[in-house]
This record gives sequence, C-alpha cells and structure tokens, in this order.
Amino acid sequence: MAESSTLTPLAVAALALLAEGPSHPYEMYQTLIQRSEDRLVKVRPGSLYHTVDRLARHGLVRVTGTEREGNRPERTTYAITEEGTLALGERVAEIIGTPVNEYPEFPLGLGESHNLPVETVIALLRKRVHLVRADIAVHDEAIRAMRAKALPAMYWVDVRYLRAMAEADVATLEALIDDLDSGALSWDEEKH
Repeated sequence: MAESSTLTPLAVAALALLAEGPSHPYEMYQTLIQRSEDRLVKVRPGSLYHTVDRLARHGLVRVTGTEREGNRPERTTYAITEEGTLALGERVAEIIGTPVNEYPEFPLGLGESHNLPVETVIALLRKRVHLVRADIAVHDEAIRAMRAKALPAMYWVDVRYLRAMAEADVATLEALIDDLDSGALSWDEEKH
C-alpha cells in the first residue's frame, strides 16, 4: 500500500482503532458498533477481518499475539506499525483537506423529483424531514452520552459535524416544502 489514498474507509477505521491500542478484529468490530461508527463506515465482521489481513500483508499492522478462550476460535491480536501510523495520518489529512464528489443519491432524486406529482414530492420530503429529525435526536443522545462519560470532544467531532449537516438538511428541505406548498415553486410549468 504505497499510497494512503488506497486505504478504504474501513481500513482507516481499523487503523484508527489500532492506533488506540492492540486489538483483535472481533473486538474492533464490537467497538465500531458500540461507537456507532457503522453510521460512517460500512462494516461487517467478515469485511473487517479481510481488511485487517490486507493491512497486515502491506505492513501497516502486525500480529502481536494469538489467544484462545475455551472452545472459541483463536483470536489474533494486531497492532499498528509505524508505516501504518504514517499511512493513517496521510489518509485522514487527505480526506479532511480534499473535497470529493461522493455521488450521493438524494440530490439525484431531488433533481428528478419533477417526474412525480407535487403532492407526492411534498409527502416524501416531509417523511425525509421526520427521519432526519430522528437522526438528530440520535446525535443529540450520543453527544449527551459522550459528555456524561467526559470523553474529550476531539473523539466525537464527527458526531457534531453530522448533527450540523442534518440540521442544515432539515432547514433546506423545510424551505423547499414551504415553496412547494405556497406555489412559489411551481410544478405546473411546461417541461422542456
């Protein structure tokens, strides 16, 4: 893995966990789920094991030990290497500093919403606002829990960001709904 940009989002998450301390993939998976990182990174146990194995082949992580508890399968513990730490830092810096068009589906649907009756669009937008507000409540609860645990804010700036984006999403969609309801945005204009 010569370039940090070849690190997938799951590889970044795995390296970041190993930067906190040695771990085995199943424990990493549980931590990602506990921290609700699955809202940011598509994570499944099998894909995480595959990712850690790939990181090991590229020298970004190393095996630190193997243990077995009772009849359970062996668990291999990994630690991040110096090369892994450098790759993680480079990739995080690249992600933060370089905007990338991620081709989200919602703007496409919104741009083509004129193909639906206006009443349907308004109902769907209201449903979406309701669901986004539910996400905001989840973010608020996560923030409350992290503050209660006195977890330093540097570990949950992503939650603050996601909450702010959700608030902006709600405000934008509510303004669009108002424009559609009032007729300020006409759905009856001739299509070209």
